[in-house]
Amino acid sequence: MYKNYKMAKVKKKKNQNNVNNGTFILTKRIAKHGSQAIIVIPRILQEELKPQTIVQLKIDVLKEAGVEK
Repeated sequence: MYKNYKMAKVKKKKNQNNVNNGTFILTKRIAKHGSQAIIVIPRILQEELKPQTIVQLKIDVLKEAGVEK
């Protein structure tokens, strides 16, 4: 059920407690913006994640930069 969009995998699951809220699992590569590392949110989530929306992020490192596993 993954959709590939420019190096992003997005999967939507319905939250058990509240049908209106969704859970999204993103697999992303960390980007660089000047001297800062950033995570870019895919445009397909623009309607779900509007400004002022509060989200909870959990980051699991799958592969460190420059390290082959």
